[in-house]
Amino acid sequence: MLRLWTAFQSRFMNEEEGASMVEYALLVALIAVIAIVAVAILGRNVSGKFNEVANTLS
Repeated sequence: MLRLWTAFQSRFMNEEEGASMVEYALLVALIAVIAIVAVAILGRNVSGKFNEVANTLS
């Protein structure tokens, strides 16, 4: 039973490094998506404000 438990643990300990790389890739992708959405939303708002100011100054 101990041998089975040791084999089970060693199998998952060896695969842990690969899983962390996948997790980092998912985090980077999620951050990129959030940044793109934020820039798109804020870009529209900022563009609208600049247009308001330009129209007011004209």
